[in-house]
Amino acid sequence: MQHLRNTLRHLLLIFLCCISLYPVWFMLSTALKSQNYYVLNPMGLPYHPTLANFGSVLTNWPLLVWVRNSLVATVVSVLVSTIISIMAAFAIVFSRARGRETLFRVNIALMAIPSVALLIPMYMLMIKFHLINQLPSAILFYIGLLIPFSIFFLVNFFREIPIELVEAAYMDGAPHHRILRSIILPISGASTVTLVIVNAIFVWNELLVALVFLQSNSARTLMSGLTLYQGRYLSNEPLLMAAAFMSIMPLGILYVFGQRFFVRGLTAGMGK
Repeated sequence: MQHLRNTLRHLLLIFLCCISLYPVWFMLSTALKSQNYYVLNPMGLPYHPTLANFGSVLTNWPLLVWVRNSLVATVVSVLVSTIISIMAAFAIVFSRARGRETLFRVNIALMAIPSVALLIPMYMLMIKFHLINQLPSAILFYIGLLIPFSIFFLVNFFREIPIELVEAAYMDGAPHHRILRSIILPISGASTVTLVIVNAIFVWNELLVALVFLQSNSARTLMSGLTLYQGRYLSNEPLLMAAAFMSIMPLGILYVFGQRFFVRGLTAGMGK
């Protein structure tokens, strides 16, 4: 009976995995078809695969410029927000300053504010500082969106670290930055990697802010650029699927390299 139960469980997991991976397979199989073959057989296998769609995207679209912009926005936003959040979470959990719990509650309240509610005031602010159609405008917005969730996530994990470790370090005369660097960060490595992956996926796929703040072709991120070209090449699905498949490859690579930390870090940050 136990063997049958394990077999059914594995069959269910395989089925769910196939459902999850089917969109990726459909995207790739469509990208490998010519336009004429796709019109004749949209759901069929690419019996005569071609890489012409990928070459056309790289040649005729400013795809590499969009990828560069998305990469810069993702790296800078995630890096800055993670550094700020680590220091803030450390202060909330391990410091003795007054008001740290109030600060944490305010941070939780900020998580409930939708990004669309901030678009107009942030847009007016960016106009004042002449940052519209420049990548820093979107980066500043992303940093502000990432920090509340990042602090919440890290605080829940830091509270599971034995307080005796930190108190012993204080008694030995270690300063705050030394405790953070030598004790807290090594212990929270898996959770930090998980947070970086989750935030990177959000920034890479974000569309609303990029469409509003980055309106020129040279400043667009990858997702906003693909949205722009979707209407222009609506009848050429293989071309769009080639561009879409190339857009998800960096995220796939990031997840493959960070997957061994992902589940462990995600469960560790959920609190007791």
